[in-house]
Amino acid sequence: MLTLIANAKINLYLEIIGNRPDGFHELVMVMQSVSLADHITLKPLKTPTIQLNCNHPQVPVDQTNLACRAVALLQKRCPNRTNCKGGVEITIDKKIPVGAGLAGGSANAAATLFGLDVLWNLGLTRTELQDIGAELGSDVPFCLAGGCAIATGRGEEVDPIAQSPKLSVVLAKYASLSVSTVWAYQTYRQQFEHTYRPVVQPTSDAVNLDERRSRLHSGPMVKALGHHRATDIAAHLFNDLEKVVLPAHPQVAHLKQVMTAASHLGQAGSGLGTLMSGSGPTVFTLAETPAQAEQIVHNIRQQISDPDLQLHTAQFTTQGIELKN
Repeated sequence: MLTLIANAKINLYLEIIGNRPDGFHELVMVMQSVSLADHITLKPLKTPTIQLNCNHPQVPVDQTNLACRAVALLQKRCPNRTNCKGGVEITIDKKIPVGAGLAGGSANAAATLFGLDVLWNLGLTRTELQDIGAELGSDVPFCLAGGCAIATGRGEEVDPIAQSPKLSVVLAKYASLSVSTVWAYQTYRQQFEHTYRPVVQPTSDAVNLDERRSRLHSGPMVKALGHHRATDIAAHLFNDLEKVVLPAHPQVAHLKQVMTAASHLGQAGSGLGTLMSGSGPTVFTLAETPAQAEQIVHNIRQQISDPDLQLHTAQFTTQGIELKN
């Protein structure tokens, strides 16, 4: 039996470049792992079945769950190494809010892939696991890599950019509110497609990486992360999807306003910057210390007493998936 920690992620930067030939968007994202995490336990079964248990009622426990799909895909991609291993029972202790834009489902799938590689002694490299993960979802390769990275393409091309700075974060989400990622990107396309830039088809992997980096507006954020300058990191927080999600969901827009104000109330509550993560509806505020993060939570509660509002504090972490001792 094996238990893993599957860390959530936040988007420090999300820019939509244009349309891709495969129908997805060409993206530039700077992503960071945070210590708000689900715990995934994998238990081998003698029979070739996949069983899933979860303590959260909104999480599906059938074959639509990304963790179940991860097992099936691993068996399909590596039949000679998995067909003698039997099945697996997956238990998810859910801490990451559901439908939050924090890659909870992707983190679960990444942990399942990583854990089965260890449990079944498959000997897969991280690159091989990321290639398999990319078939499940665009965030899975980053969740496997973790830390601080830039993700391009549709999000599946992951390049580490810096050692994670030692920062804390306050995460806020209304439990009853969710935002469809598909809706967010489709609505952005409808409203802003006229601003898209053509996507250049590269001639080689090296040219691909150089060409993608040359078009990044995220350069100042990458530089700030490289130098661990907290105030500069905060100054360059950016998310294109706020342009469509905040007008359509006033509750999220109001939450961002309150969190921005709450981060500047009192000496101990000095926050660095506030942004919506991914397609939302989670909003986060960066802080330099855990104490400042806790003070910001207190300040938010003074302004919004709604019990539906979930508030968490976490720290930046250098890993996406960790083995639990």
